[in-house]
Amino acid sequence: MRLLCLPYSGGSAMIYARWRRLLPSWVDVHPVEWPGRGARMDEPLATDPRLLASQLARELGAQLDGPYALFGHSLGAVIAFELAHSLIDHGAPAPSILFASGAEAPAVRDGSKWRLPLSDEALLHELRNLRGTPDEALSNAELMRSALPVLRADFLMCGAYVYRPRHQLPCPVHVFGGTEDETSHEALEAWRQETSASFRLDMLPGHHFFIHTQQAELIDLIGAALSRQSGRSIGLHRSEDHERILRPATH
Repeated sequence: MRLLCLPYSGGSAMIYARWRRLLPSWVDVHPVEWPGRGARMDEPLATDPRLLASQLARELGAQLDGPYALFGHSLGAVIAFELAHSLIDHGAPAPSILFASGAEAPAVRDGSKWRLPLSDEALLHELRNLRGTPDEALSNAELMRSALPVLRADFLMCGAYVYRPRHQLPCPVHVFGGTEDETSHEALEAWRQETSASFRLDMLPGHHFFIHTQQAELIDLIGAALSRQSGRSIGLHRSEDHERILRPATH
């Protein structure tokens, strides 16, 4: 099972690289980097979510020769939703499951306050409210000079997003929310309308970035869901498997 992971606003998909040793060995964690960051730093930043999803579908479609799942957090969840539809439109099989984390359902999103570019001060204010960036990073002028253009483009994507009613996705949708996040329970439940298959909502303790503070619980829930979809046992995590191989035999 390949797990395609999409980043949140201002982030790189490589935040998911550590998941490779936390999920079962039969899960192929594939961070999906967006233009303008990480290994794609030299490419122009994307500001149109539909165009980004279409571009990613063209890039990924030929690689999907087996079952796959999609995971996205915050803005990444919306792009994952659009990517699922775009992949199907391009003739690829539907994902086995869509994981949407820390994001309102597309149909109830209101990004109107982000339709115009935010100033550096406004972006820093948003970062502080989201509570996902350490104070020492926020006060590092050099770091912020490189991070704020990426964040500004991502907020413009939030503002440019327009929901389009379409056929429901044929795959299950599994949603995660934070108990202290501003996203309401009703806005998370609204994801139910986007699938003709099963729906599940799990609430985890924490604010918007529960993806980090509750990583172990989140990983366990993802692993269990993928196991149910693939008909496989959860099995050992990669780190546990490696440890078992290295452990001296006992009699």
